[in-house]
Amino acid sequence: MSDLRQITEEIRRFRDERDWMQFHNPKNLAVSICLESAELLEHFQWATPEQSEAAGRNRRDQISAEIADVAIYLIELSDNLGIDLWQAIRAKLQHNAAKYPVEKARGNSLKYTELQ
Repeated sequence: MSDLRQITEEIRRFRDERDWMQFHNPKNLAVSICLESAELLEHFQWATPEQSEAAGRNRRDQISAEIADVAIYLIELSDNLGIDLWQAIRAKLQHNAAKYPVEKARGNSLKYTELQ
């Protein structure tokens, strides 16, 4: 069994033991992902790049918990919608590779529409 499949089953079991599926529709899960992402972002708000690096080291446990919250909701949303998360990631990487060819995108942050 893959690690993703195993953690998905653990998430389902946690949710189902609490009878929370009734609250975990796609809209609520998408909202929860945004809310947890904002809680993650709070750790870096107003920080310089150097301060954000320090926060990553100094608040590792709190940041780890926020990352886990985002991941849990994301895994559950994809599971509930029948989306193979690994396949979706692979497809998106292929799509992005076509939009951002190495020879044009290396070392810059331009949007694909601005690459020459």
